[in-house]
Amino acid sequence: MRMFTLLTVAALALTACGGGTVEAPEGTVTRNPIPGSTFPISQSVEVTAGSDLLFASGAVPAAVIEGGSPMEVATYGNTETQTVSVLNAVKARLEAAGYSMSDVVMMRAYLVADPELGRMDFDGFMAGYTQFFGTEEQPNLPSRSAFEIAGLAAPGWLVEIEVVAAKP
Repeated sequence: MRMFTLLTVAALALTACGGGTVEAPEGTVTRNPIPGSTFPISQSVEVTAGSDLLFASGAVPAAVIEGGSPMEVATYGNTETQTVSVLNAVKARLEAAGYSMSDVVMMRAYLVADPELGRMDFDGFMAGYTQFFGTEEQPNLPSRSAFEIAGLAAPGWLVEIEVVAAKP
């Protein structure tokens, strides 16, 4: 009985002390890279209590041809052009709310198949994405998912991106 009591007290003491784990300070953002990879995303991002969060709705590309038809991809450009346009729109939204691209912790990218390729243009997406993330000026990498989808609201859109941003 005495051994049981000692073990119970020890277990309660460990629980009270956090079980021997080290917790991140309140209001921190920790980015965990993909082990052994240089791919420009984080494997995960931990945002602790006390951080401010911003959930930004999906942004879509601006027309590159004034008066062009929303039915045509040419109105908005190829996947790389659309990705840059969308990420500039995301950047503007973040800045208007007091955040920056370096605060992005999660991104979901929805990509429509490029009609010329017959599939999503992941290389074109990455060419646009890497202008904003993993650069010398902005090295912070979000966790990210990229999906090929059947279509977006305007038939000429190939890219829509939504983000979550966090600040300590």
